[in-house]
Amino acid sequence: MKTRLASLALLLLVTACGRQESVSEVPNSEQLAADAKAAADEAAKKSGASDAVALENRNYVNTPRGFSITLPEGWVRNTQTSTAEGVVSEDPGAGADVRVFWSANSNDQDLRQIVEAMNDQSEAVDGDFVGENEYRGTANDGEGNSVAVRMVRKKDGSLVTATFVYPEMLSEQYQAIGQRTLDSLRVFDAAVTPPAEAAPAAASNAAS
Repeated sequence: MKTRLASLALLLLVTACGRQESVSEVPNSEQLAADAKAAADEAAKKSGASDAVALENRNYVNTPRGFSITLPEGWVRNTQTSTAEGVVSEDPGAGADVRVFWSANSNDQDLRQIVEAMNDQSEAVDGDFVGENEYRGTANDGEGNSVAVRMVRKKDGSLVTATFVYPEMLSEQYQAIGQRTLDSLRVFDAAVTPPAEAAPAAASNAAS
């Protein structure tokens, strides 16, 4: 920073001499430093505002259904497939997407029954239970795509399911993104807005 300020001061001095202005009109180093700091503070303020807007656009909160998730940066929400029950967000260039939806679980099945039924109806999912009310696993959809899934059974028996689908050949690029996205899933009591200053309780603690 000192080098940049010195260079700027020298440039102003040369310019002033070329215009045959008195050296006394050239800002001193303290003034230059103050001006530079003011400019940097203003830039930081604008950058912070932009970051806040970007984060707000990435954070999806479904208060009526009681869950939230942070979507990957730069991805686009699909308004045609998103509903009141959840959201679909897509990477425009690579055929990857994340889907997070609430379902009623009208039969009041426990999570193990739900996972067993899922395995019976589709490609087997390889995963583990995290307590009694959370399941995380991976699968292949048979069409060249890898699928990461996180399922949470809430206190009221309803289910929140998040899936992250991406081309298998791009696993190295998307595995970390998928991990962070599914990790960001939170559940809370429906119709209760989570506090802005703190994240809702972790999904694995959604039900006792």
